[in-house]
Amino acid sequence: MTTKILLDTDIGSDIDDAVCLAYLLAQPQCELLGITTVSGEPERRAMMASAQCQIAGQQISIFPGAAQPLLIAQKQPLCPQADALDNWPHMTDFPKNQAVDFLRQTIHAHPGEITLLTIGPLTNIALLFALDPEIPALLKGLVMMGGVFASSGYGDKPLEWNIILDPHAAAIVYRTTVPIHRSIGLDVTMQVNMESTEVRQRFQTPLLRPVLDFAEIWFTKRPTITFHDPLAAATLFDDQICTFERGHVQVELENPSLLGQTIWQPAPDAGQHEVALGVDAERFFEHYFSVFA
Repeated sequence: MTTKILLDTDIGSDIDDAVCLAYLLAQPQCELLGITTVSGEPERRAMMASAQCQIAGQQISIFPGAAQPLLIAQKQPLCPQADALDNWPHMTDFPKNQAVDFLRQTIHAHPGEITLLTIGPLTNIALLFALDPEIPALLKGLVMMGGVFASSGYGDKPLEWNIILDPHAAAIVYRTTVPIHRSIGLDVTMQVNMESTEVRQRFQTPLLRPVLDFAEIWFTKRPTITFHDPLAAATLFDDQICTFERGHVQVELENPSLLGQTIWQPAPDAGQHEVALGVDAERFFEHYFSVFA
């Protein structure tokens, strides 16, 4: 049995999106139906996704999506890792202004079968839910890398990048009822890290070689990769990697200094959201690299 997935990503900013896409392309249980990109320079992000798909020998539909947040200014205007694209064959021409419609049509074609995996700001998904209110009920589930749900260690303002890039979109998505509505937040993903030296040693399989090229741009400013997005993806195929609890999530929109904060209230019997509260880091890394063997 395979799991049908649609991936919405801001690949090209934080390196973990490319690390996640490589995993999905290698995962034998994943049927990747399409990729949409979001945030600044969505076409260049689509080119990066195309390079990875071509190395994998897979023809995946790729659609550049929203370049700007719904209401606030863009905090992520560029796609710096696309500077390494000259080393890898990739598409340069993509359908324009069709990302949300592609998601809509694909979900309608497979009712109850598709898991929507979001690893970037939620602009495309908010637009999708607003355009077609039927969509959430037609999904098998929604799995998101985003938010902070255990504030310990994050000071007085526990904020997460994917949410604060478009907090109004995030609020729309969290207010929407989906059969499975799951979040893997920064407080858990920060526990799965790898230093650049080990990354260079381990990212030598064909699907990880372009990721390593993209990572060298990332390493000019940071010596470590945190596997935020791959962890979210891996929970779809190994339900023992993270522990989850049910409850309710709200997104702060009133206080400018806390704009995009995710407010978590446990409700084991009635909660519409599932939030990751723990991770087995050793099990995750063993699982992640096993698909490349």
